[in-house]
Amino acid sequence: MSIFTKAFTSFNVAIYRISRGRLGSQLGPQSVLLLHSVGRKSGKAYITPVTYFRDGNNFLLVASNWGSETNPDWYRNILHQKRTTIQVKDRTLSVDAHSVEGEEYDRLWKRVTRQNAQYLQYQQKTTRRIPVVRLTPQLQ
Repeated sequence: MSIFTKAFTSFNVAIYRISRGRLGSQLGPQSVLLLHSVGRKSGKAYITPVTYFRDGNNFLLVASNWGSETNPDWYRNILHQKRTTIQVKDRTLSVDAHSVEGEEYDRLWKRVTRQNAQYLQYQQKTTRRIPVVRLTPQLQ
């Protein structure tokens, strides 16, 4: 990740948290949430702004990593821990993370690429299949 990207990410997290999502929760037409994860090796807590899509009550994340050959760290971390929290604007939710497969993947991939065609370009840049993650909110 470039220095610029790290700086922008840190700034976005700070502004999102301070404003309780009034700022930083939209990046152009894309909605952004804050994903909390714990490093699978380091045990360190991370907060990552990630664009998301809705599928009913679920939140969908695309682990594109800008089309690089490796999955993003947040993806590997949340699959390791399975349950995490997200901040969506001023709400904090406990969610279960699941990488979707099969017909569900096909359906959701079509949904997210209709809303953001950039993912199709990312898929062309890499040999890996870009994962789609479903975050299911837990009942309180």
